[in-house]
Amino acid sequence: MSALRARLSAILLAACLLFTSQALMTPDRAAAADPGYLMVHFTGEGATNQQMYLSHSTDGLHWNDLNDGGSILRSTIGTRGVRDPALVRSPGGDKYWIIATDLCWGCGSTVDGSINNGSRSIVVWESTDLVDWSQPWLLNVAGAIPDGRNAWAPEAIWNPETNDYVLYWATNVPQDGKTKHRIFYARTSDFRTITTPQAYIDRPGTQELIDTQIIEMPAGVGNYRYVRASGDGQITLEGSNSILGTWTNLGNLSGIGLTGAMVEGPMWMKFNGTDKWALYLDQYASRGGYMPVVTTNPSDPASYQIPTSGSYNMGVTKKRHGSILNLTAAEESRVLARWPSTLAKRLQSFNFQDRYVRHADFDVRIDQNITGPDAQFRLRPGLAGSGTVSFESVNFPGYFLRHSNYDFQLVRNDGTAQFAADATFRQVAGLADSAWSSFQSYSHPNRYLRHYAYQLRLDPITTATGRGDATFRVTN
Repeated sequence: MSALRARLSAILLAACLLFTSQALMTPDRAAAADPGYLMVHFTGEGATNQQMYLSHSTDGLHWNDLNDGGSILRSTIGTRGVRDPALVRSPGGDKYWIIATDLCWGCGSTVDGSINNGSRSIVVWESTDLVDWSQPWLLNVAGAIPDGRNAWAPEAIWNPETNDYVLYWATNVPQDGKTKHRIFYARTSDFRTITTPQAYIDRPGTQELIDTQIIEMPAGVGNYRYVRASGDGQITLEGSNSILGTWTNLGNLSGIGLTGAMVEGPMWMKFNGTDKWALYLDQYASRGGYMPVVTTNPSDPASYQIPTSGSYNMGVTKKRHGSILNLTAAEESRVLARWPSTLAKRLQSFNFQDRYVRHADFDVRIDQNITGPDAQFRLRPGLAGSGTVSFESVNFPGYFLRHSNYDFQLVRNDGTAQFAADATFRQVAGLADSAWSSFQSYSHPNRYLRHYAYQLRLDPITTATGRGDATFRVTN
């Protein structure tokens, strides 16, 4: 009988633990109607993966790649690669920034060069609607740090005590006989100018610190207004009641089997409508991408739980160090409308069927047997009118095929009505073969997209040759 009681007790205990784990992993049903979550991230190494990507989740645990897994912003400045992005919303919700490391490993930057003589600047984009983004600019954050050698993994948080943002990042610098990455900070109100950088976080001895992220706690949860998680040989948790005040070490996640040798890039997310949080961690050692650990009290290391198998899904692309924004309904509507999953397509010439439309140095022509991203476009709903199409570049998102003086270029959308008209077309039955397509200009309805001497032009079509030149197949 005692053995039976022991078995029953063990079964009951296991059931309770499973229930507790599932309760932590599953958002409240009442939160299901809330808007979802937006993650900005990069996906890996190389010039294509080190750009800006977006993913969306309705529950904070299951993620879908937006834009069919393609990047949504591409850096054209500095190293022309970006990593470790943070998405910052102003307190009034009327302005947004993406800030990111100016680094492109595997596409011109070596590891040693990036550590000891890397970019001292971060890359910044600005938006007023979370959809249309400015051209990127470089913000020099580490140039004023004596012998500062790079600037990695920027983050920012609004500080009500100073009515501006605390911008913080890692810089490799020799100090006190040790050359290593430490966290520095500066204050800014516009991400264009900053105060003189100051030391923010250092660890004893040779221990480096690159990744840290701060989250504000609601009243009544834990003993601190702010909690930060840092990758410093462990995933260390600290608490404070002031962003620039004294921080208290709360412990780390080694108690649940996660150390800095396994995970990095901590990224906070609060579940909507409930006091539950996920701390996403990048499984860099196993190249597994992000996984969530969940808690009802971020300041208590013992409260974190590793998810059960199948309780979360990160989508198709690998998610690397980024940040998550809890969306409003209006933000969610705009984002999902701007970046639906639209497959990349090519435009095949009718009368030169081994040639496809492609861009090179932002000029547009037809070339033979080209399959790369220079020849891939997403057919978006027309910028100027319903029932029309516009051609957005896959590898330069935000850039469209646009005619000017009847010549075609790949040009960044400047948001003007003239740009929208010049980048919009009516897709009609092919002038040379009705099973194919032709593209009639929205702003010059008597002219069509066509090639001439392999260059794309906008011309009236009056001959059989012209009809062939103006006919294309939309294909994979």
